[in-house]
Amino acid sequence: MPSLPISSITVDFSEGDGFIESTVVRQMTGKTGVEMEALTGVSVALLTVWDMVKSAEKDADGQYPVTSITDIRVVEKKKGM
Repeated sequence: MPSLPISSITVDFSEGDGFIESTVVRQMTGKTGVEMEALTGVSVALLTVWDMVKSAEKDADGQYPVTSITDIRVVEKKKGM
């Protein structure tokens, strides 16, 4: 499989009341794959946060009753930039 010509990547986090949001912006010169790369970046970023906070939430049964990863989506895709 040929590599994707990614020209830049930014990963940002913002914290709100009871949540952490991750945004990934990727730019590439290729014609395909950019949204999949961004979705993967957000997923990995949020899985990393989950791993870091899970010990603070774990209940007596070993479960995580509050922490969740939701609403991963492509917000915008621009072509020809």
